[in-house]
Amino acid sequence: MTVASPVSLADASSTLTPAQRSRGTVFLCLAVALVGFTMTVQMALNANFLAEDIGVTGEQMGQIEAARELCGITAFFLLALLAGIAEPLIGAAMLLFVAVGLGAYAYVPQNYLFVLGLSLIWSQGLHIWMPLPNSMALGLAEPGKAGRKLGLLAAAGAMGAFCGLGVAMTILHWGGSVRMTYIAAGGVAVLAAGACLGIPRNVKVPGSRLVFRWRYRLYYVLCFLEGWRKQVFLAFSAFLLVKVYNVPVMSMLILWVIIQVLVTVSGQIVGRIIDRVGERKVLFTYYTSMLLVFLGYAFATWIWPDEGVRKMALYGLFIVDGSFFVMATALTTFVNRLAPPQEHTATLSAGVAANHVAAVSMPFLGGILWELDITHRWTFLLGAIAAVASLVAVSFVPKREPPATSH
Repeated sequence: MTVASPVSLADASSTLTPAQRSRGTVFLCLAVALVGFTMTVQMALNANFLAEDIGVTGEQMGQIEAARELCGITAFFLLALLAGIAEPLIGAAMLLFVAVGLGAYAYVPQNYLFVLGLSLIWSQGLHIWMPLPNSMALGLAEPGKAGRKLGLLAAAGAMGAFCGLGVAMTILHWGGSVRMTYIAAGGVAVLAAGACLGIPRNVKVPGSRLVFRWRYRLYYVLCFLEGWRKQVFLAFSAFLLVKVYNVPVMSMLILWVIIQVLVTVSGQIVGRIIDRVGERKVLFTYYTSMLLVFLGYAFATWIWPDEGVRKMALYGLFIVDGSFFVMATALTTFVNRLAPPQEHTATLSAGVAANHVAAVSMPFLGGILWELDITHRWTFLLGAIAAVASLVAVSFVPKREPPATSH
């Protein structure tokens, strides 16, 4: 029996022509932009919808987020079962789940258990989709330009998100309900599924996705801590503004517009910075900023005694909290340095799984602390602890080697 050589097992995307790379990039960016539209509408309206329409408590909010993020762990195993199917086809199918689950929010009764059930449908599709764009982007990227390609995806997602926020604001301005925006979000997810069909099928060779390798342990640790940090923002930052400070839905949408403008402008800039200075410096800046943000949330009443000043400061913290996510792109380019092309998807998927182990536990614990601590301080101190741990982990990231000079 002949054993295939490492060259023959190399990423099939190396056979892509420049025209295929260009076309694939266009359709991938379109899909990412449409998903950005859909999911930013969900994120921007989530706190107001759950707190005001459904009437959830802080503990219930944590339970919904924990159950929803559990899909990130099951996605890891489901991706293994789907090995052998072209990644664009997997993405198209999963985005249909997003469309059905999220669109049905428009008809859910005032019971958080119904929201929980629908969330599991769209969240499972979303979490299987999550590692695919980055994996396909690495396959479409020319050598040495991975950061630029990923930055382009970040910018496309931000632009789509910006459009989604504009549509949501228009619907609400003309007397529509929050539920109507979920119908629009579900419809756009269907278009995103269609865009996936324009991506070349051989952009990546699907391989085993149930692979943990000891040499990638630092990446797994960073993904775990990023999941912890992420959930402080997704589950509780907006909830703090809505539940405690009664920020209305239109004001929340304006904050999200500002965030998306910043991400759109900075996406490719951050990608180029990563290519130039390396992941270590970018991640150090990222987690130092997050430490300050979480401390600001936790001690807002001490730092800003005046209520008006405090609310404006919290707006600023929320904007920084949301817009700095683009720096997490450095985690993906770190994979490009660690793993060979045929292990990119496996490694990214393992990172998603590690991310979601934290993403399940944090909102559950944070929700309990929210109910026990009337100042909500300890919920956000959990994020500060994660930021400190991340800074320790980042200190082990190898420095970027300077480019070789020709003689």
